Amino acid sequence: MSQTRTPAGLRAAGKRLWSSTTDEFELAEHERGLLLQACRTADALDALQKVLERDGVLNESSQGTRVHPALPELRQQRIAFARLVAALGLESGVQEDSAPKQPRRAPRGVYGITGAVS
Repeated sequence: MSQTRTPAGLRAAGKRLWSSTTDEFELAEHERGLLLQACRTADALDALQKVLERDGVLNESSQGTRVHPALPELRQQRIAFARLVAALGLESGVQEDSAPKQPRRAPRGVYGITGAVS
């Protein structure tokens, strides 16, 4: 496979995702853009998880015990990550042949805008 240079600014999780994906798959330009966003999201997930591990999932406030603000953001970032990975169509498992692998297409595309008046 052709090694694609790791973009600047990625942290550990993003670098691992980038290198493991580009080592395994031949990506088109638009797929590299999706992968970059997935890598940045992986880094954000790690950072948010570290905050929750440090602070705990509950905070005391003047209004009582509340969920830490990082918890719902972590949930949203996980959803975004799952959608990016699905949009890339990355396979899990081992393929039989030794030909360059292409990401498989996701079973569903992105959601379109509905209800627009022309």
